[in-house]
Order: sequence, then structure tokens, then C-alpha cells
Amino acid sequence: MATKILIPKLHPHEHTFPDPRCASEEGLLAWGGDLNSDRLLRAYEQGIFPWFNEGDPVLWWSPDPRLILYPSAIKISKSLTKSLKHFEIRYDTCFETVMRQCWQTRLQKGQNSWISEALIEAFCDLHVKGFAHSVETFFEGALVGGLYGLHLGGMFCGESMFSTRRDASKAALVGLCRKIDALGGDFIDCQLPTDHLKSLGAIEISRETFLGFVRETVNKKTIQAWNNPVSSEPLEALKL
Repeated sequence: MATKILIPKLHPHEHTFPDPRCASEEGLLAWGGDLNSDRLLRAYEQGIFPWFNEGDPVLWWSPDPRLILYPSAIKISKSLTKSLKHFEIRYDTCFETVMRQCWQTRLQKGQNSWISEALIEAFCDLHVKGFAHSVETFFEGALVGGLYGLHLGGMFCGESMFSTRRDASKAALVGLCRKIDALGGDFIDCQLPTDHLKSLGAIEISRETFLGFVRETVNKKTIQAWNNPVSSEPLEALKL
């Protein structure tokens, strides 16, 4: 008989979480609470993230294994190299639009989405405070792909990406790797393992190893400025 695990409910006003090592076998750590920016920040600083279907209670996760990508380890195929020549990468020029595109793209594909108006509001607040950032792929002046997430110390917590043109989301990921590498960052948290991200160089590590990385890097003093002169650039000369 399977052992039942009681999943803790978060306090509605206190931004505390259980030990992330106490998550269930599936990685579920807690439920409840809200999506205000302070709670989100406390969660990501401990390697915890929200993931749930819109309209359901908020679920908080700390999976084992965890997927991460070292910026210098991204794999760029010959076909992707050709595609990169046609794209322009920008940073933080349309953060909310990128979030909404990630949301709408999932819905248009008939997929569930954890992105909601409440999450967009919270992440936009974190964007204003300098924690949340977006990477945007443009083709002939039009936004065709992008991603967003949180930059905490030497770690970038990737949240979601979208693409309306082939390889546009991959180009955004390449742009993110370049940015994090240039800012002295250590790794990108890709959260849950997927074959797609593994094909681009992401690797699985144990939760224990990941949490150790988080403790080491979350308060690392790195260059946090994203609005530097490389905020808009072609990717054809990219070298990692």
C-alpha cells in the first residue's frame, strides 16, 4: 500500500515554506497561499516554484531530479546557427507582452497554463524591482519569440518561453545564455526535465545538489544590469 503524504498548506499571510527536501516523490511541497511578489521571491530563493492549472489552488514544487543549463554548455546545431543570423535579440523591452504571449500560446495549443493575471501582476512587480527579466526574439522588427524568468544572484530561474516562428524560442535561450554568461552568472534553472531542453544541453542533477547550488549562488554578487549596451544585438556572431 502506498504511503500517504500530507501536503502542508501555506499560511495566507506568512511567506514561509517547508524544507524543500521534504517534497513528495512527485516533487509537490506545499499548496495554498497567494502569488504576491514577496512570496514568489522567497520561494525561488529556496529553489521552490509554483506550477498548477489556472483556477486550481496554487501548488509549490521542489522536484527531484532538477534540470539546469550551464550557459557555456548550450548546444547550437548547424540549422540553428543558420536561423540565428536572421534574428535580433532584445532584453527587457516588452516584459509583460512576453508573459502574455507565453500564456496565450499555451492556451492556443490546448495546453493548461499556470500563468494567470495574478502571476503576470506579480512578475511585472518583480520586473520593476529588477528581479524578473525577459529575452525577446525579433524578426524583421516583429516579436516572434521570447522567454522570461527571475535573475537571483548567479542563478536565472527560467519560467516559460514561446515561439511563433521556427527556432525563435531557441534563439531567445541562446540570447539568455549569452546574457547570463556576460553577467557572471552560474546556471539556468530549467525546473522540470524535458527532452527538448536536454537536446539543447540541459542536464539533470539531484535535488540535493541543486539546493546546494542555490545556497551557494543565490546571494552571489553578479552584474545585475540588463539594460547595458548589448540590450539589442544580432546573434550571428555569438560565441559561447
